Amino acid sequence: MRRNTILIGLLITAVLLPMWYVAMHGEPPSEEIAIDESVSDIRPLDGPVETPNKLSPSQVGVIVWVALFGLVGVLTAAHQFMNRAVRPPDDAEPVTDGGTVSLPWLDTENRWVVEYHDASDAIEGLVAMSGLTVLSIVFAALFTGEYLTLARTQYFGLYATGMFLSLALSTVAYYAWFMPHVEVAEFRGHE
Repeated sequence: MRRNTILIGLLITAVLLPMWYVAMHGEPPSEEIAIDESVSDIRPLDGPVETPNKLSPSQVGVIVWVALFGLVGVLTAAHQFMNRAVRPPDDAEPVTDGGTVSLPWLDTENRWVVEYHDASDAIEGLVAMSGLTVLSIVFAALFTGEYLTLARTQYFGLYATGMFLSLALSTVAYYAWFMPHVEVAEFRGHE
């Protein structure tokens, strides 16, 4: 596992370094176009982090690749959390062994339940779900308030990101603490 991680890191570095070099040196300087503040008070470039006013297509490509790799890392971490942190340990006694739990939509002549662990229903899951629900409501209210009151602070992206991340994490928490763990065997005729 460690060797694969190192190889993936080297591959990502081998892709990003040339792209970043081209992004830093490949675009000629240009004149900045200012927004006429007498017409509109929207400040699209204002935000909590100082950002450049102009990005070349190469720089945008690097940023998109970094964001995609970051998303893969977040998805991997969520998957590891769901499958290791709150799932039953290997020595836990399953409810069934060999298909005695009857799930009519899952049990067929070619498919059957091998192992079934009921959901943990731990209090930590309830606390996580409650906190993430409140957080998503707060971000939704901020997003709506930004849109309806025309506050012009231009944080739509931050509010939408917070709202969607909290909704996604609440889905992860629900899966981890409130869904049963079912292992299914299926007979397939390989010829």
